[in-house]
Amino acid sequence: MNDTGTPDHVPGTDPVTEAFFTLHRDLPRQGPGSDATTRRLLEMAGPLPERPRVLDAGCGPGRSTLLLAEEAGAHVTAVDLHQPFLDGLAAEAARRGLGGQVTVVNCSMDQLPFPDHSFDVIWAEGSVYTIGFDTALRAWHRLLAPGGVLVATEIEWTVPSPAASARAYWDAAYPLRTHAMNTDAAQAAGYRLSAHWPLPETDWWDEYYSPLTQRISRVDPRQPGMPEALAALQAEIAMRREHGGDYQYAAYVLQPHDNPLVNSENGTTMPTWTTRPETTEDIPAIRAINLAAFPTAMEADIIDALRADPQAWIDGLSMITTAPDGTPVGYALLTRCHVDGTPALTLGPCAVLPSVQRTGAGSAAIRAALDTARAMGENLVLVLGHASYYPRFGFTPASRFGIRTPFEVPDEAMMAIALDTTRPIPAGTIQYPAAFGV
Repeated sequence: MNDTGTPDHVPGTDPVTEAFFTLHRDLPRQGPGSDATTRRLLEMAGPLPERPRVLDAGCGPGRSTLLLAEEAGAHVTAVDLHQPFLDGLAAEAARRGLGGQVTVVNCSMDQLPFPDHSFDVIWAEGSVYTIGFDTALRAWHRLLAPGGVLVATEIEWTVPSPAASARAYWDAAYPLRTHAMNTDAAQAAGYRLSAHWPLPETDWWDEYYSPLTQRISRVDPRQPGMPEALAALQAEIAMRREHGGDYQYAAYVLQPHDNPLVNSENGTTMPTWTTRPETTEDIPAIRAINLAAFPTAMEADIIDALRADPQAWIDGLSMITTAPDGTPVGYALLTRCHVDGTPALTLGPCAVLPSVQRTGAGSAAIRAALDTARAMGENLVLVLGHASYYPRFGFTPASRFGIRTPFEVPDEAMMAIALDTTRPIPAGTIQYPAAFGV
């Protein structure tokens, strides 16, 4: 899907997908943006090497690709899943004499076949939506060369309490976060925020919604899949007209942390943490971490009981964070649960030694556990915890998925995340392992 909910970067031949392609074909833009904004972001990215190596992730027809090659002298590797976009881009680059600077690659944005540190700049105007902000941050971090920069645009709330209809629309399409939450997510993923800039309202209309509206007025609505595509786009445009003040596109200019992290709350230096799955030798240390982190032995006892339950325990999903000397200091656990009989995972207990709390040690263990679960082919993960903490990992209220607990709990405290958004999410009641006693 592209940045506004249409499947621009997802291959397929079903009638609705083809109808979306028909509606968007040859438009100036596939989503909000402008050449002026691309130039502004290029300035915000700061001084670049003389011939920067740029990855344009989710390039679409390549409007940004061509500008970066032409005006920044970049060699651009343009990645997309829709081959007609890539074919058109390659032809236009050749026509402009830029064929030697543009390489097109058909692959997914989160499965990029490039060596570590391959690019000075990763560019993603309007394409992060297709895989999610957090997934993009994780997948692309390794690709940036020392001193490199990531430039991405993301949709986000501009108000603390958006209109109910806007909230419902975006919860169904792509759950939005605030600028503060996105910044937290970027920092937790190993980046520092260099700049944040909201796109102007003209970027929504001049080269996207207005041309798209004209295209909609001329299309034959009897084409297969066209009624569904038209309804979706008309609803999107109407939402922007009615509640556009509640959300915006904003640019993030991010740089990987080359030095130890700095705690934004107190200015202290934060170590760069290492994570790994537990070994048998780690079991006493894991228990000690949880006994130190919590007022009772309940969490430590739950972990021991889960480890002894072959129906709940999954090797490789008990993750520790280690200090530079190898000492375990943080912990996160994923174990098997079910939602009305369908397998899922539950996150917790999670713990950090009091001496290293608020240094990212806990976040590192959680992210490592989620990444490992994703690599194992798991999907739904549930967590009962602080509503101000877990959204930075991508968790949203489980009730939005139709998932409920077998006990009373505040709606915002029971959260869920889909590790693979292309797979269905089961609805129903959570069945926890016996160790949790519920």
